[in-house]
Amino acid sequence: MILFVVFFLTVSYVLGRALGYGLSFAGIMLIISGLISFISYYNSDKIVLSMSGAKPADKKNYRELYTTVENLSIASGLPIPRVYVIEDSSPNAFATGRDPKHAAVAATTGLLAKLKDAELEGVIAHELSHVKNYDTRLMGVVAILVGSIAILADVFMRSLWFSGRGNDRRSGNQIFLIIGIIAAIVAPIAAVLIQLAVSRRREYLADADGVLLTRYPDGLADALAKIAADRTPLKHAHTGAAHLYIENPFKSDTKTTRGNWLTNLFSTHPPVEDRVRILRAM
Repeated sequence: MILFVVFFLTVSYVLGRALGYGLSFAGIMLIISGLISFISYYNSDKIVLSMSGAKPADKKNYRELYTTVENLSIASGLPIPRVYVIEDSSPNAFATGRDPKHAAVAATTGLLAKLKDAELEGVIAHELSHVKNYDTRLMGVVAILVGSIAILADVFMRSLWFSGRGNDRRSGNQIFLIIGIIAAIVAPIAAVLIQLAVSRRREYLADADGVLLTRYPDGLADALAKIAADRTPLKHAHTGAAHLYIENPFKSDTKTTRGNWLTNLFSTHPPVEDRVRILRAM
């Protein structure tokens, strides 16, 4: 995360020098990204739940889900999160919230219908591990940094093409201008790759911590195998929230890709085969 912030400031400085400004440009972009981060910090859970079409779960109708969340929360020492249900036949689930006191867990009706009790426990334990490890906050900050770099690159390119370069920028360092154009193209891609790499590592950690909670690795392994085998895509899946789900909601991207390093590089989740293999070996 420290390196990511340094990366953001470096890109801001290079693009600022290319436009003829310098450190002032990087400072302005840092302030803007900070304001966006502050707003998103307190509203990210509401945004994600709204995008996914999640509704508060009725305790009477979804007693099994409520009981599972409550029992595992107590066992892990976490406050009981808010529970939501998504009316969708595709099996999936996610957790969101800035900290354990403001967390929410959402599961699709397809997940509740297709998984056995032990498998559901494995999935919920995985999501609660994300909450316990503050992954939801971490990935929210990463997403904001990625978005800020994309906005930064867009502002730079628009300035070159539509505003023209003023006298100050003409007298600026032409080397920085060339480097700035390259950075504006490469930086957003690099930022996304960093985001996806962080997301994949946190999935492995949540798998391990989920098993530590349930003491039954086969439950989560069987659940992941079932979720990946189901080819029904989520109706309200959004690319900005795809990394939050226990498995990629865009089913076209979840085929067997273990041997395809390029596909794995741009994936929000590790290959299911690898996750299941590790879980079976526990």
